Amino acid sequence: MKRTLAGRTILVTRPAEQAAPLVRELERRGARVLVAPTIRLMPARSAALTAALKELAAGRFDWITLTSAATVDVMRERLPSARDVRAQVAVIGEGTAAAFRPWAGREPDLQPATFTTAALARAFPRGSGRVLCARADIAPEGLEDALARKGWETVRVEAYRTVFATSLPRGAREALGRGEVDAVTFTSASTVRGFVNARGGEAIRGPSGGLPNVVCIGPVTAAAARDAGLRPAAVAKPHTIEGLVAALERALPS
Repeated sequence: MKRTLAGRTILVTRPAEQAAPLVRELERRGARVLVAPTIRLMPARSAALTAALKELAAGRFDWITLTSAATVDVMRERLPSARDVRAQVAVIGEGTAAAFRPWAGREPDLQPATFTTAALARAFPRGSGRVLCARADIAPEGLEDALARKGWETVRVEAYRTVFATSLPRGAREALGRGEVDAVTFTSASTVRGFVNARGGEAIRGPSGGLPNVVCIGPVTAAAARDAGLRPAAVAKPHTIEGLVAALERALPS
């Protein structure tokens, strides 16, 4: 493994429980990694979710959409067995598929070529029947509307809640203040929002005196960064952890 990021300091804003694969790949390339989670994902506890999962196990849904690995985690926790997923499964991308495969022991039935919610909606077939959309509390409504236009009856339930950090870890704050951070990585629009919330009004700067490089996992995350006044230096393609690492290498050439 070439140490393409040797001497670079990278800030990782993923939830703590999801950060390890990215941290491992960055450290293999020689980077100093600061883990500064800007969000926490909390499984939902609601009657609506419980009822939806009972219907899923009873075969009353034709499809279920899984739009994050966190949703797979909720399914694994709440269902007695993957056999209770008695519906076809559509996943948003490779990260979600990778979480689903070992638990379910099978491939998802649908995965778009581009790993976005809009691409998932475009790839979804026309038809009739019921689709369970188990999603984050702050996920936008577009997926359900797009599937309804294709003839499906959608049932959206909250699978998990997103809690935003109120501050960054001390080491991360100090490194940002001293201009030591070469790049900040964002893996969802919510990590961008959490970062803005956690930094408050504190000034940050990169080694060159301007802002650190901002590197995003996909176009939706990049749009959220721009809306927050953070100009992305690179966007991953494909929208995976491996793609994010490659985007960092492009933004921070050795």
